Amino acid sequence: MLPVLLDPTKFQDALLTAKGEERAHVALRSLETLWFNTGTLCNLSCQNCYIESSPRNDRLAYLSAAEVRVYLDEIKRDGHGTKLIGFTGGEPFMNRELPAMLEDVLSRGLKAMVLTNAMKPMHRMKPALLGLLARYGRNLTVRVSVDHYDKTLHEKERGAHTWKPTIDGLVWLAQSGFDVHVAGRHFSDETDAQVRAGYARLFAALGIAIDAASPVSLVLFPEMDARVDVPEITTACWGILKKSPDSVMCASARMVVKRKGATQPAVVACTLLPYDPQFELGNTLAESVGAVRLNHPHCAKFCVLGGAACSQ
Repeated sequence: MLPVLLDPTKFQDALLTAKGEERAHVALRSLETLWFNTGTLCNLSCQNCYIESSPRNDRLAYLSAAEVRVYLDEIKRDGHGTKLIGFTGGEPFMNRELPAMLEDVLSRGLKAMVLTNAMKPMHRMKPALLGLLARYGRNLTVRVSVDHYDKTLHEKERGAHTWKPTIDGLVWLAQSGFDVHVAGRHFSDETDAQVRAGYARLFAALGIAIDAASPVSLVLFPEMDARVDVPEITTACWGILKKSPDSVMCASARMVVKRKGATQPAVVACTLLPYDPQFELGNTLAESVGAVRLNHPHCAKFCVLGGAACSQ
């Protein structure tokens, strides 16, 4: 059955839904997680990348370690109480300054997480990674994207010949003693329990100790397509869904990006919406503390209805 296309009258008004109801909004409870998009360039062109990363997409330029430092200093100066600094892309290991960024984060006593496909760009930085592991141990987490426990479905998304390099990287990280998590996707007809059982079999076969039953160690993201119809989230939905706005990602996180050609980075509301200008909140963390209106299909599909969060 073909999916129903999104009603074009939806997600047009930041304040009101297509039915004229008040659109839900989310206040920043506390800045627990700050993400840095290190740049949208990637060594892969996945079939359904959330932010269209590829070897040619440079819409988000490489961040520098100096630019990251400005935000880390702001966290300390303003007492944000941030616990985790995340690095995403693109492929973060394609940014040559990533090791310096990680050193800066970890030396401040903060935890760091890197999202990666664990392929060749990561392997080029093995010496730097091992040095960080020796100095900071499990304060550094590496989350590897393995879209499905089955090679065929993984390569359907990631492309031919991507399975073995990713699995090799995953095994190297685990055997080296890194804190390793895995990110998968719900794009099959299996239940959550079936998918987790499949990953458990994979991890056992590889001899790596990742708890597939843990929603932290194995994060399963819902599939998203902004063209497919989803309901708009109203203020009344919180009660109907028995869900708190505080559970949504933008209640506790922000992301820093640098647009191609920009003179300085900007802070956006969400890791999934780096291009939409309505989710750009300013150039500093202080400017980004306002409420976020859930005016995008991803807000409904991924965060509210899907219950996902990038920093789980």
